[in-house]
This record gives sequence, structure tokens and C-alpha cells, in this order.
Amino acid sequence: MTSPEDKLAELGITVPDVVPPVAVYQPAVRDGDRVFTSGQLPMKDGQLMTPGKVGGAVSEEDGYAAARQCALNALAAIKTQVGELSDIKRIVKVVVFVASTPDFTGQPKIANGASEFLGEVFGDAGVHARSAVGVAALPLDAPVEVELIVAV
Repeated sequence: MTSPEDKLAELGITVPDVVPPVAVYQPAVRDGDRVFTSGQLPMKDGQLMTPGKVGGAVSEEDGYAAARQCALNALAAIKTQVGELSDIKRIVKVVVFVASTPDFTGQPKIANGASEFLGEVFGDAGVHARSAVGVAALPLDAPVEVELIVAV
């Protein structure tokens, strides 16, 4: 069976450094056999990807890519708590917040960026419960924010 680290390498993806918090919180906390992440923004190379609202300045494709990056950043935060991504037994729950225009109703499509990425990396263990929520605004004018709960 291919490890998550091997799968990421096959995809040409490196787990980034943990994104520093923008307020007073920890990027991830372990409680027993669960790790909970704080909301992860689509930061890449120290910069916010495509700021703005989905359905406005941010296209669905860019929102999808932002959700994917958020999930990767969440994995980086989890790795600080468990050491290796191979220690993740299952992705339990994904919560995706999408900053969107009032008339935009495609939040589930945007959330698929995170869900499909986790499926690629973890296979059956990446199948999870999920919420996709439209919101008026997110920190730093991010278009997407993702939280994960994983079993370890």
C-alpha cells in the first residue's frame, strides 16, 4: 500500500511548513486518537492565493484550487502533531468555508477541491463527512478556509 508521503511525492507535492497563526490559536491540537486543525487558509509560499469572493473576483476553478491548498496546509499542521502522515488512519470530517457572493450556491463544488485531494492522498481512508458553508468574509480576504478532524 502506498503511504500518503509516497502518494504526495508521486503527485509532485511537498508538504509545506505550517502556516503561522494569524491570531491566538494553535494550527492543530491532538486529543487522544484525534487531531483537530484550526481553519487553514490557502497560503502558498507565504502568500494568500487569489483573495476575494468566489462568484466574484475568484473563479470556481481558483476556489477549487484554494480548497486543495487549504487541505494540504491542514496536513502540514497535522504532521506537527503526529510526525508522519502515515499515522493518519482516517480523515473523519472536513469543514469548508467559502467566502462567496450572495448569489453563489456552488460551495460544494469548491469544497470538492479539498475532498478530492484527500481522496487522492489517502484512498479509502480519505473518505469523510463534510460540511460546505458559504460565508460573507474570511480572514485576510481568503476565498476558502478548511478544517480537518482526523483519526490517528
